[in-house]
Amino acid sequence: MNNPKNRPEKYIQIGEGVFLRGFFDYMLQKANDSGDYSANAVIVQPREHGRCALLEAQNCLYTHIARGVEGVDVTDINSVSRCVDPYKDYDGFISLAHNPDFRFVVSNTTEAGIAYLESDRFDMNPPLSFPAKMCRLLFERFTSDLPGFVFLPCELIENNGEELKKIILRYANDWELGSGFKKWIEDENIFCNTLVDRIVTGYPNDLAEGKYADDKMLNSSEMFYLWVIEGDERAREELPFERLGLNLIWTDNLSDYRTRKVRILNGAHTSLVPYAMLKGFRTVRECVENAEMSSYIRLCVYDEIIPTLDMPREDLVKYADDVMVRFSNPYIEHKLSSIALNCVDKFRVRVMPSIIEYEKRFGRYPEHLMKAFHALCEFYRTEMVNDTPEMVDFMRSHSEEEIWKWLANDNK
Repeated sequence: MNNPKNRPEKYIQIGEGVFLRGFFDYMLQKANDSGDYSANAVIVQPREHGRCALLEAQNCLYTHIARGVEGVDVTDINSVSRCVDPYKDYDGFISLAHNPDFRFVVSNTTEAGIAYLESDRFDMNPPLSFPAKMCRLLFERFTSDLPGFVFLPCELIENNGEELKKIILRYANDWELGSGFKKWIEDENIFCNTLVDRIVTGYPNDLAEGKYADDKMLNSSEMFYLWVIEGDERAREELPFERLGLNLIWTDNLSDYRTRKVRILNGAHTSLVPYAMLKGFRTVRECVENAEMSSYIRLCVYDEIIPTLDMPREDLVKYADDVMVRFSNPYIEHKLSSIALNCVDKFRVRVMPSIIEYEKRFGRYPEHLMKAFHALCEFYRTEMVNDTPEMVDFMRSHSEEEIWKWLANDNK
């Protein structure tokens, strides 16, 4: 039997927030529940004020509930063996480096987490930034003559693994830790770029009473999840999730999957928001349940976005089908006003490339994505807009033609 207390600790998890608990810990639990794998994670609290004490008060046990039109999946999470707060127990944090069983470091410290902080020093207990903490932990590992780690960062920035490695090496250089250590970082550690995709909604207030009343760390999400990892084949052989049937894709080209997500999922949202808000809609689900709006968004995605992408069409259609199901999730109230924040910048990155590529391939502009552009311009002349004063002034003081040239020029 897969006794949680007897599992080896193989994962150092940097972050105790709802996302990692509803994404990585969920996947790890599914792997353990399969009976073909046995491993636990130790959670490290990345910031001074966090929720590790609450989790420890429950012996690191909690329930995760995934819900959608597909049904409900209730998973009891027992794959976290303990928590470490480096701000209260720095020695406990450093001691993680001495355990030879640890192999993977999984992190989600927000997009701002993978950043260089000039004030961090080697002798701080602990350094403040996530990369500085990792440099300190790796140096302890190096001096203990143990193998390195496989890093699987889940922060939502491009080339997250490469960026993390670059900043760790910068600290190693700043702190004058020696050429041998820097070579060991390069040769004995694997830094994977990853892409994560799941909406984790956190504590479900509608379940606060009854069966789950005592679970202060109760977590919830949509049913869909996807982890795309670009990295060394050695790490692929060691990480079991793919072969155990979990929705993990190992690839040598993460950019195609990132483009697919940005253009289809995010592009669909951004194409929809101004157009729908001008018509009085409030949430994404209201739109997909309305015949006119559902037709509009499907024409944007299937007829105008997918034809501009280079992945196999069946893969793109399958992903788009999943997106449409996710949009209709009755348990997630995705307000259009939330997505509308800084809509011009989002349109530039998420929609304009599809419009430009469509015109390049077919010699005409896509009808429905152009409706989205016209709606964007009109939306910025209303009081519903939520953007910087400078952007609002720009959008209101320029013609659609001028705005179009500016956006198109940015996508050359």
